[in-house]
Amino acid sequence: MRVWWIPPFLGRVPEMEPRLVSLLGLVSLALFFESYDVSMLTAALKHIAHDLDIAETELGGAMAAIRLGALPAFAIAPLADRWGRRRVFLGTIVGSSVGTVLTAFAQTEGQFVVVQMVTRTFLIASAVVAVVIVTEEFPAEHRGWAIGMVGALSACGHGLGAVLFAMIEHIPFGWRGLYAVGVVPLLLMPAFRRGVPETRRFARMRAAGATGRTPVWAPLVALARAHPGRALGVAAAAGLLGIGEVSVFQFTGWFAQSVHGWEPRQYSLMVVAAGGFGIVGNIVAGRLADRIGRRVVGAAFFALFPVGAIVFYNGPSWSMPVAFACLVFCQTAGAVMVRAFSTELFPTAQRGTSSGWATLAQTLGWALGLWVVGLGTEAGSHIAYMTSILSVSVLLSGLTLLFLPETSRRELETISDKDGRG
Repeated sequence: MRVWWIPPFLGRVPEMEPRLVSLLGLVSLALFFESYDVSMLTAALKHIAHDLDIAETELGGAMAAIRLGALPAFAIAPLADRWGRRRVFLGTIVGSSVGTVLTAFAQTEGQFVVVQMVTRTFLIASAVVAVVIVTEEFPAEHRGWAIGMVGALSACGHGLGAVLFAMIEHIPFGWRGLYAVGVVPLLLMPAFRRGVPETRRFARMRAAGATGRTPVWAPLVALARAHPGRALGVAAAAGLLGIGEVSVFQFTGWFAQSVHGWEPRQYSLMVVAAGGFGIVGNIVAGRLADRIGRRVVGAAFFALFPVGAIVFYNGPSWSMPVAFACLVFCQTAGAVMVRAFSTELFPTAQRGTSSGWATLAQTLGWALGLWVVGLGTEAGSHIAYMTSILSVSVLLSGLTLLFLPETSRRELETISDKDGRG
């Protein structure tokens, strides 16, 4: 079946209930603006740094601090296991929208970092709960496809960011005007409230009285006790992914413009064209994972990621778009597997917590990767050298996935809980 709001290059939609298609669209729309905010921090970094007087040697530390803003998301995610997926999801949309708009008013490096840290908290928490919603609502045979489609549609937010960034010289207030676009999700809140219901699995658990007045940290304790191996495996995969992906992607805009002398429109064209091809990796990975398994698919795509990174940062200018397409394709494909494992391997009562746990590990990886880049540049190494070395951690993330239980085409209840009550 075809749906008008899904670009044709992302393929057809499997036969399923109309309510699921509608839910997929609304969840993806919310995360679309999460990707938009992230794209601004990459594409407009050179302009932001110039306006706020941030030196090159300070970029790694500033970006690491912003990424650490995702840490509080780990405290928000368990609330979805207590208050419900819908309530927390809607709250994070409001928080991220307000934060993105406030970023436009930052006057100093400190203000910019603090506002973006808070915004990142809500952005990451929103993405965490969104994956939980999709995982719990979609049937086993199409669950990988659904998670991949959410990733692909939300990644289109980078495309919007690239298109608008190409016009930065003509947009009122420059990069600040780009951040003002973040008000859109706030304006769409009535649609989100009507179209995003509570998941049926959580509703059944709540009706059974399994969401009583337990401490907020109770799901985390239960997660550690019931599935320590799985929790550590998912954390290792997410953390290693974070180290490599953030080091490579964070500086693509700065590198293209500062080192190769690209104009904003040239960088935007690469993001839209090459990145547009790359986001198909979400769909390819999701469909392949539903057929041949999550572990092999994730490991295979992550193994190719360092190749793209080395070519992008060390090859000639003409090779950068090809390398960028490879990077986006491999990262998005493998990230679908990490998101799937972080929710599918655990029971309903701990699913929000487990997804938040993976996000915590990825956040620490983000901060560590950028911190190491900062140390390297302060010691005299170039960003190109540091990002190339750190990209190998994505390969290690892929190898970690091979040690996790396979979840493809299995109902959540047969995967997540030893006694079958997941």
